[in-house]
Amino acid sequence: MLVDSHCHLDFPDFEDELDEVINRAKCAGIQRMVTICTRVKQFQKILDIAEKYEEVYCSVGTHPNNADDETDVTPENILEKCGHRKVVAIGEAGLDYFYDKAKPINQAKSLHMHIEIARETKLPLIIHARNADKDMIDILENESKKGFFPAILHCYSSGPALAKAGLDLGHYISFSGILTFKNAQEIRDIAASVPMERLLVETDAPYLAPTPNRGKRNEPAFTAFTAKVLADVKDVDEKEIARQTTQNFFRLFTKMPKPEFLVQTV
Repeated sequence: MLVDSHCHLDFPDFEDELDEVINRAKCAGIQRMVTICTRVKQFQKILDIAEKYEEVYCSVGTHPNNADDETDVTPENILEKCGHRKVVAIGEAGLDYFYDKAKPINQAKSLHMHIEIARETKLPLIIHARNADKDMIDILENESKKGFFPAILHCYSSGPALAKAGLDLGHYISFSGILTFKNAQEIRDIAASVPMERLLVETDAPYLAPTPNRGKRNEPAFTAFTAKVLADVKDVDEKEIARQTTQNFFRLFTKMPKPEFLVQTV
């Protein structure tokens, strides 16, 4: 069993063949998928997909690049959606200084709000960090002084300092298809340093398809390619990576119902 801990099944890339995408994922051993919210105001579309497919769950939150558009979203707007059985995470929220799509101050305000909600609900926060390592470290460390909150640094593409800070604070790190790219040796080196019990895998589909599908539309079935490279990086077999990342997933995503065969082991 593998889990795609982060994909975007509501994106237009999938709308014409979502049934087939889900079926291919199941055939590839992907038995759970978390489709990630990027706009609270479009949450219903996310929820509709999660409710349609047994294997799919979802998050609720505002992507940092959409922070300017959702400054009026309140904690109550998010909290009222967290009670649904299919909502298992908060976010994705964070900081993105690569694109100039939202003011940094609005991104930071949104991130602080999402952290508070994660702390209150105990649902894991999906953290997006791009070209913002120092500010992200500062926010995570300062917020952690107020109390622990579960979190995952998703689609990791930052430097070793942020990875160390996140791990020191008790968070998890997830690797996407970037791990398989020829020019991503630094990311593989970081993955090699992450304890086995803190690793997850994801696609971030429809983006970042792993080798050998680079350049194509990504989809949850491709999680297996990233897991294979992660196994090589950690010098273990693919079954061990599947077992460990799946256990890690259910340890972090505590609201997610466990498959019967995992109930006794996770």
